[in-house]
Amino acid sequence: MPSEDFTRRTAREQIAALPPFVIPEGDTLGPVMVQKLSMTQYYGGSYLARNSTMIPHVTHHDEADITDVEVYREGLEATEAGTKIGLPVLLAKAVTEALKAYPKFNASLSGDGKSIILRHYYNIGVAVDTPSRLLVPVLRDVDKRSLANIADELGALTKQAPGKGLPVEQMSGGTFTISSIGGLGGTAFTPIINAPEVAILGVAKAAWKPTRGADDRIGWRLMVPLSLSYDHRVINGADAARFLTSLAEILSRPEELGR
Repeated sequence: MPSEDFTRRTAREQIAALPPFVIPEGDTLGPVMVQKLSMTQYYGGSYLARNSTMIPHVTHHDEADITDVEVYREGLEATEAGTKIGLPVLLAKAVTEALKAYPKFNASLSGDGKSIILRHYYNIGVAVDTPSRLLVPVLRDVDKRSLANIADELGALTKQAPGKGLPVEQMSGGTFTISSIGGLGGTAFTPIINAPEVAILGVAKAAWKPTRGADDRIGWRLMVPLSLSYDHRVINGADAARFLTSLAEILSRPEELGR
């Protein structure tokens, strides 16, 4: 059986040997416009292509009840004047608690592929959509900070991103990433892992759904779709299912996330 180093090297060589895409310089079928990619898009695209190709991605889909989270969030905003505490802020705190229970999700694979580097700090990247690019600012030491403090920093970074952009140091050092498209729609998607991290959480649009309650009565609950992509070299499917189940349980007790 070939060694892992040989297999990884062979995969790179095979990819490098593939013929390039044939892109015609002119298009005779109709008018076109050539638009240059920004440097962020160009280099970001290169990293995404590498990660998608070199990491064996698997995505586990589930959903979580955030009915109580919304009530708790609205209450916090009422007491924290001027601070908007969005769902990504509460998710960052909840994910941190889940990472403590399942530390392999807060890890990296060593360069030789023979070891797992477990991190005992929690730097959560939160993808921010801007008109020209997708940026991922990193919120450091989330486990040691209040929800209001995290919300203020994320709000400031979100405002800064479309204009001046964000410095590289503000987008590096993450241990886990959250990518939320909930404000735009969708029921599920497959986010690409932000290497050297080994997992990423995708969040789609929450929707009210009927559920069976006490005495078989139907109740309406606000459910959010979750898509967890993970590196199958480090994490197996059973762990992914347990991680999202744990995350859903944590979100069902939002008052324990602290203020």
